[in-house]
Amino acid sequence: MPIQVGQDTSKTRKTLSVGGKSFAYYSIAAAQEAGLGDFSNLPAALKVVLENMLRFEDGKTVSVDDIKAFSDWGKKGGQNPVEIAYRPARVLMQDFTGVPAVVDLAAMRDGIVGLGGDAKKINPLVPVDLVIDHSVMIDEFGNPRAFQMNVDREYERNMERYTFLKWGQTAFDNFRVVPPGTGICHQVNLEYLAQTVWTDKDQNGEEVAYPDTLVGTDSHTTMVNGAAVLGWGVGGIEAEAAMLGQPISMLIPEVVGFKLTGEMVEGTTGTDLVLKVVEMLRKHGVVNKFVEFYGEGLDKLPLAQRATIANMAPEYGATCGFFPIDDETLRYLRQTGRDEDRIALVEAYAKENGFWRDAGYDPIYTSTLHLDMGTIVPAISGPKRPQDYLALTAAADAFKTVVADFRGIDISEDAQDMAAEGPTPVLAKSPIKTARVEGEDYELNDGSVVIASITSCTNTSNPYVLIGAGLVARKARALGLNRKPWVKTSLAPGSQVVTEYLEAAGLQEDLDAVGFNLVGYGCTTCIGNSGPLQPEISKSINDNDLIATAVLSGNRNFEGRISPDVRANYLASPPLVVAYALSGDMNVDMANSPIAQTPDGKDVYLKDIWPSDEEIRELVEKVVTREAFQSKYADVFKGDEKWQGVDVSGGETYDWPPTSTYIQNPPYFQGMGPDAGEIKNIEGARVLAILGDMITTDHISPAGSFKDTTPAGKYLIERQVPQREFNSYGSRRGNHEVMMRGTFANIRIKNEMLDGVEGGYTLSPAGEQTSIYDASMAWQDKGVPLVIFGGEQYGAGSSRDWAAKGTALLGVKAVIAENFERIHRSNLVGMGVIPFEFTGGDTRKSLGLKGDETVSIHGLEGDLKPLSEVPCTITYGDGTSKEITLKCRIDTAIEKEYVENGGVLHYVLRNLAKS
Repeated sequence: MPIQVGQDTSKTRKTLSVGGKSFAYYSIAAAQEAGLGDFSNLPAALKVVLENMLRFEDGKTVSVDDIKAFSDWGKKGGQNPVEIAYRPARVLMQDFTGVPAVVDLAAMRDGIVGLGGDAKKINPLVPVDLVIDHSVMIDEFGNPRAFQMNVDREYERNMERYTFLKWGQTAFDNFRVVPPGTGICHQVNLEYLAQTVWTDKDQNGEEVAYPDTLVGTDSHTTMVNGAAVLGWGVGGIEAEAAMLGQPISMLIPEVVGFKLTGEMVEGTTGTDLVLKVVEMLRKHGVVNKFVEFYGEGLDKLPLAQRATIANMAPEYGATCGFFPIDDETLRYLRQTGRDEDRIALVEAYAKENGFWRDAGYDPIYTSTLHLDMGTIVPAISGPKRPQDYLALTAAADAFKTVVADFRGIDISEDAQDMAAEGPTPVLAKSPIKTARVEGEDYELNDGSVVIASITSCTNTSNPYVLIGAGLVARKARALGLNRKPWVKTSLAPGSQVVTEYLEAAGLQEDLDAVGFNLVGYGCTTCIGNSGPLQPEISKSINDNDLIATAVLSGNRNFEGRISPDVRANYLASPPLVVAYALSGDMNVDMANSPIAQTPDGKDVYLKDIWPSDEEIRELVEKVVTREAFQSKYADVFKGDEKWQGVDVSGGETYDWPPTSTYIQNPPYFQGMGPDAGEIKNIEGARVLAILGDMITTDHISPAGSFKDTTPAGKYLIERQVPQREFNSYGSRRGNHEVMMRGTFANIRIKNEMLDGVEGGYTLSPAGEQTSIYDASMAWQDKGVPLVIFGGEQYGAGSSRDWAAKGTALLGVKAVIAENFERIHRSNLVGMGVIPFEFTGGDTRKSLGLKGDETVSIHGLEGDLKPLSEVPCTITYGDGTSKEITLKCRIDTAIEKEYVENGGVLHYVLRNLAKS
């Protein structure tokens, strides 16, 4: 598919010769020479966006003024929030978010046919890769057959979804599927798909070089920024629009510079570094901003460590965490098997067009932070937010506070004593409960580690921490240590290359010996696919109200995400995950106390099994080879015999199976007319839920398992699906009936309309406690619109579009919060739900909201301007009322058009039908 270029390209289009080949490119220096502005001191991350403007400048969607705005950005000290239209080079998906996206595309084909258009107009215009990585669940673990049994079970559960995705691969152009069992999408992207500099032929057949850019339907798409590929997560709704040629509307972002100096000290890991970075950037405040890392410390930071930092951009709240192109970028591209001609092009293009980081690299930033990597210490993060940083030396004491917090015990006096008594106080008011496990010869207690999982894209892409984990296992094995019997252990690498180098080093055998057998290639525990605990362990936890813990090498530890049996979740490096499996208890002071005993009773400390940096480096250099990457990615789209055996049929439109409980035709486009409507004022809305701070997309649309007593469970039971076949919310995102019933159904969500109640409950029109789904249906039957109230950082976390889709299908017309995370706000707009923010210091608490109020919002009709302030009347249950002012977070003119159409996909569909 030829790339698009702008009309007025003569001033900035130049030619670059590399290795005997010529490439056209859009020159930032030429734009400067043409008098469009001074771009010399822009951060590399922003230059990528500027190049996009040069390449797509057409006087309409992208104007010369848009280009000049980047020069003004520098003159104004790193601020100039001008609206621009940005077009990424490609789109990346995973199956949890990709299935509903393909469902939407299939439904849009039906919709455009209904409007008298051509089904083939609904087709990706840019390359789309979907990697199936979210479906494998850890049913089997700790034995040699775990991998094969989990894969077999994965196909049994998900055949309907896989058949549908195979249809999509045949029906749509520019759409490829990476089969199950290959790896995690971000690691496959980093190790294989990404090119750093992309090439394609234009409409005249000339080869054009330009920065590799993408958006992905997973928030951790940011990982590839470690390889200087600008990418970030968007909701599936926004990604579908990008696929269909719709530019992404965004404001020129602020760019925070994060200067790294020094180098990591002995015994610390890239995970320890990123947890400190997350803490610092959350405190600084980087929502809707780019972060770019610079400084001489990058000279000592391997790309795998950079990718770990880039991966967790959603956790520190930024749009992306970017690392410019330098010698380390080239080294990594070579090591991972990229073509030598491509590597030569990356170097030549970066140096020619101003993207190269050299010793003097020091651009303009909006603001800066500094971190000396020599100050990093071993750390974990928890119990429920990635930014809850804990030095390892403080972790055991901090857990006692966690127990008190969960139990509602006031330990303020003890907390004062803690300061006086030193680092190891005893919190008398926070007793640790214990309970026996039926049929076993051990007890569990508050803090028992029941899940220890090496999982997720964040760390399994990093050979330094994976080799480190293997060496910890080797040293533990040599001492006769093993995991505690109550710990569910698992190893789910991000790609098959990990297995290749662990086996080459002989470390997989050591990991197997302490319970970390291969369970599959996918996200597993990190996305909530941790699988069930041993029934007796689960019963002991729940019958005795124990606060069980999980330790994982992932990026998310939100409430209710990892396992329904676990309340405290901690992020840690893979070597520490192994160590915690050996100790089995969060109350153990891992830094200073014995973590286990040998069979003959000798105490073992963490330092006794921790490898030296030199040991790790030697093995990485020996076993992580270019040949391993080339071998494992040679047939990446082929899949195993199971994938090849998936039958597919169908044509341009999908033949929706009426009895499927996985794939259903969504209602979004059914009966849709050819013309948009107008935004209407919201009159007499009732409150569906009042929610607190840091309500994540996991709270709004959970991904994990659910019970037969939930609305989603009842729906499946009514269709003769037994509970053992429920699978997960994430796997059923192709069925809106399941997903709308699962919206706001997280087991840990707390609706402040109800006193102390956890789970997806609210008040019915009659004032009785009921499920949020049932209340929504009752209000919709009465024709009453609904609103949600929230606190700070509403919608943090994953980029899941179902958090917005489910909200819309529940009849919610507005979400009113103190502020929003970037992706979820965009997703709400993309589904026609209007986000509003309080102004003037108002909050849900200051307004004394109880949930029996009626809400009316005016000023939406007619000439509504982006970011307008509008009046809102709240009428309380006693008949009194209060006028407040809300900020309407329809941020741009094009977003207003999306809402007028009922959503971005409706907007695209109508335009395609008319064309």
